[in-house]
Amino acid sequence: QVQLVESGGGLVQAVGSLRLSCAASGSIFSVNGMGWFRQAPGKERELVAAIGWSGGRTLYADSVKGRFTISRDNAKNTVSLQMNSLKPEDTAVYYCAATRAFCISRGHQGYDYWGQGTQVTVSS
Repeated sequence: QVQLVESGGGLVQAVGSLRLSCAASGSIFSVNGMGWFRQAPGKERELVAAIGWSGGRTLYADSVKGRFTISRDNAKNTVSLQMNSLKPEDTAVYYCAATRAFCISRGHQGYDYWGQGTQVTVSS
């Protein structure tokens, strides 16, 4: 099993920045891709960003391209999401996810492990 623990959420004003971090522990040797998803009230969980094991491949939601950056540090078993120019529509619970698959995907079904989530609220 793999445990994922998120940190860094909170309340921020529009156009501000936040940095989310996720620490992985347990059977991390089985983890390849990692990602961040978010879910707003009444909406489906959606991919925000994902990154392959080497960091050479990334995926972003169109709505966050140019504003968010995903990165990972395999030596520390962490993945981070730098969020700049935040908008009220970015308000959601953000979840860290990890997959055993060699390919990262946009669907939440492609991920095997999930964190508990951290709330991000952007005020206008």
